[in-house]
Amino acid sequence: MRESATDLLVHLAAESNITDILVGLHAKTPDHPLFSLKSDGGWKNVSANDFLTQVSELAKGLIGLGVRPGDSVAVMSKTSYEWTLVDLAVWFAGAVTVPIYETSSPSQVEWILEDSGAAHVFVEDGRKAAVVSAAAASGDFEARVWLMQADGAEGTFAELAAAGSAVTDDELETARTTAGLDSVASMVYTSGTTGRPKGCEITHGNFALFGVNIVEFLPEMLKEKDVSTLMFLPLAHVLARAVQVGCLAAGVRVGHSGSASDLMADLKSFQPTFLLAVPRIFEKIYAGAQQSAEAAGKGKLFAAAADTAVAYSTALNSAAAGGKGPSAALKLRHKLFDKMLYPKVRNVFGGKLTYAISGASALSPQLAHFFRGAGVMVLEGYGLTETTAPATVNTVPLARVGSVGLPLPGTTVRIADDGEVLISGAGVFAGYHNNPEANAAAFTGEWFHSGDVGSLDDDGFLTITGRKKDILVTAGGKNVAPGPLEEKIREHRLVSQAIVVGEGRPFVTALLTLDEETLAAWARENGSAQPASETAADDPRVRALLQQAVDSANATVSQAEQIRKFTVLPQDFSLESGHLTATLKLRRSAVIADYSAEVEKLYAK
Repeated sequence: MRESATDLLVHLAAESNITDILVGLHAKTPDHPLFSLKSDGGWKNVSANDFLTQVSELAKGLIGLGVRPGDSVAVMSKTSYEWTLVDLAVWFAGAVTVPIYETSSPSQVEWILEDSGAAHVFVEDGRKAAVVSAAAASGDFEARVWLMQADGAEGTFAELAAAGSAVTDDELETARTTAGLDSVASMVYTSGTTGRPKGCEITHGNFALFGVNIVEFLPEMLKEKDVSTLMFLPLAHVLARAVQVGCLAAGVRVGHSGSASDLMADLKSFQPTFLLAVPRIFEKIYAGAQQSAEAAGKGKLFAAAADTAVAYSTALNSAAAGGKGPSAALKLRHKLFDKMLYPKVRNVFGGKLTYAISGASALSPQLAHFFRGAGVMVLEGYGLTETTAPATVNTVPLARVGSVGLPLPGTTVRIADDGEVLISGAGVFAGYHNNPEANAAAFTGEWFHSGDVGSLDDDGFLTITGRKKDILVTAGGKNVAPGPLEEKIREHRLVSQAIVVGEGRPFVTALLTLDEETLAAWARENGSAQPASETAADDPRVRALLQQAVDSANATVSQAEQIRKFTVLPQDFSLESGHLTATLKLRRSAVIADYSAEVEKLYAK
């Protein structure tokens, strides 16, 4: 199949916008709990009425300060309730939200503020305020800074609300209803795996049509009683904000966790019913469960349970495709482990989780099968900032592990002659801000060029095989997709990251990094001192385990695509090192540039 499409399930009036979703929900159920805030070790609910009141106060403040429809307002903060509050307030004022990653440098902030024209910036704390002030001074422009989490000081929510005391409800309503579906709601700057970030103009229609349609597309996840989710991905990323709009449309109760160190505790106390995450989270949870089992002398039991979960989920895939489902013996083994071990896996997520959506990068099919077999169905999706994040997603009755699902309602996916994935429809952005050259390169008519390579099966499910620009061509002319090899290597618990190298080279090699936590656990299990990451590769036992991981990956490809050599880098990749984006994607070019000496050693004779 070369093209797959899904019709819109819900249509919206052209003059409507995102704010109508909140207004409509409030009119029906004003006391419905929309959010939960951490409070004294627990969670305190915020009703639709309370949220709307707070949003309206801040929106009036913005209007009182001269913010007009179409103006840009920036936000630089970790994920929080306050972030969401500001987002809706900006939209109620008819303005455009410009998210800035909290890890952004002054030069990046300067570029985004200059390009977007944002004159007001909401920041999490004084440290972020200093970054914004430095950026403004360097760029020779003014930006009013507002502190989102402070009381009694200048530039707080209280001061902003006071600035709107003279703004009437009618004036607010006029501003709120100015935008239509075609109006820009947000300028989201690409995290930039290469080059300077481009401002993607995301419209009210992009967000709102996704929000109301995803509820009908995934009713098992979003329309059940007492549905809740804990949002911890950066709200600067369009995926998290799109899903939050969907939560508004469904009346899902949302909590926020802005600190990686608090995430596990927050999951257990909040107890979400579904989760939005990236593959790295699932990799770490699996590795942690495996590590705990082995430390308790139950490594073989965990391995058997994991194999059973994968086999059970694989059989479900087969049944969905018209083949055989789980055998009686497999069902019995699965039932046994569902009493003994799988609940412990689910308890890591709080105990009530039944569904999760995985995006931002590829999820190992083995991991997806494991979690589904253990009682948490992970629905993998696919998209980019330019498609308002999700363009495709697996659905509950039609989940096909290994694919990224079917087009979302209102979306069409086409495979070009060279294998590139082209996308058109409700989620495709309006274009890059102030960048006609980039727009010309990104579109052919209505079709957005994703830059990804993929295929569609006979039922319209999309599978992504890699980035078009990431496809390696060896000196012998062999095309190699690095993504699947890297995913397979990362399945080994000692491996944190893997980068496959080979462009223009005589053979394929790899750069690996080690997971410090599992390395320490492995050392304890084997009765030896923990080798440091920089010396671990010299340990023949570690080297043998890594070779097993590479061999496992090599078994999935032709001989010409196989990894001949690998090296272990002295430290893991991180946001701080500049090798990961905010959604934990690898900055491939940065890694290869920074470790060029190590790459050359792999090819030295």
